[in-house]
Amino acid sequence: MDAPSALTPLIALCVAPLLLGVINRTKALFAGRTGPPILQPYRDLVKLARKGAVYSHTTSWVFRAGPIVTLAATGLALLFVPLGGVPAALSFDGDVVLVIYLLGLGRFFTVLAALDTGSSFEGMGASREVQFAALAEPGLLLGLLVIALQTGELSLSGMMAGLAADGGSWIALVFVALLLILLAETARIPVDDPATHLELTMIHEVMVLDHGGPDLAFVELGAALKMWLLGALVTGVALPVPGGPPALHLASGVMGMFGLAVLVGVIESTMARLALVRVPQLLVGAAVLNGVAFFLVMR
Repeated sequence: MDAPSALTPLIALCVAPLLLGVINRTKALFAGRTGPPILQPYRDLVKLARKGAVYSHTTSWVFRAGPIVTLAATGLALLFVPLGGVPAALSFDGDVVLVIYLLGLGRFFTVLAALDTGSSFEGMGASREVQFAALAEPGLLLGLLVIALQTGELSLSGMMAGLAADGGSWIALVFVALLLILLAETARIPVDDPATHLELTMIHEVMVLDHGGPDLAFVELGAALKMWLLGALVTGVALPVPGGPPALHLASGVMGMFGLAVLVGVIESTMARLALVRVPQLLVGAAVLNGVAFFLVMR
């Protein structure tokens, strides 16, 4: 493992919350507001970490373990994800399956923690989360399968490196599909609104209503790391980096992540949130795009 590869997970851990700040400032710019400081997510994490946690008597160890396991699983998955042409810190053939399973493990414990509260409100959010995940994960796997077939690689680092030598029209389809899946997996508009507290529209936020203090900080940091992880895949498809010095690859990867954050902010500023009954159609559409790309690659 070389130095740039070792730096990628550290950069993700330090810079991932900044993506949320960029998104919020972009949305404020479109709304004609000043908006919160771009470093506000860091201040929120520090504030939450300094607070104490309050636990209901109806909860068990599952509720306390949920944020920790979710953050640990997401952080471990980051070790296998390359950034801007820089290979991942860890890599082996088939590591893409491990990454998907680690993300699924984090979601599983988040849902368990929500159900452990005994609240029907959080149970409603958990039900929605599982329903949409069942539609998003096959689309993500299919998109990565397309890349693997085209590049002939079975590791994420090899797959993203192989894209630099490919210029097929299928890449645009996979990019759009992965972008839609990112919006769904990170609870962004048009699938979910992280700023809402309306009972009929909440998905992710409702599952973490009972978390507070350090636990909520773990949840927020895990969500930022998940956005970074999926964003690295999206930018890797959209902006494959050809040969060059590792520093250039690293810089282009970080700049690509900020560009993606601006794009997400633009999407949230120009689109309305979809009705819940329309979200499955959006996720199925993402899978269909990857399916078309699959046939183009196999042709």
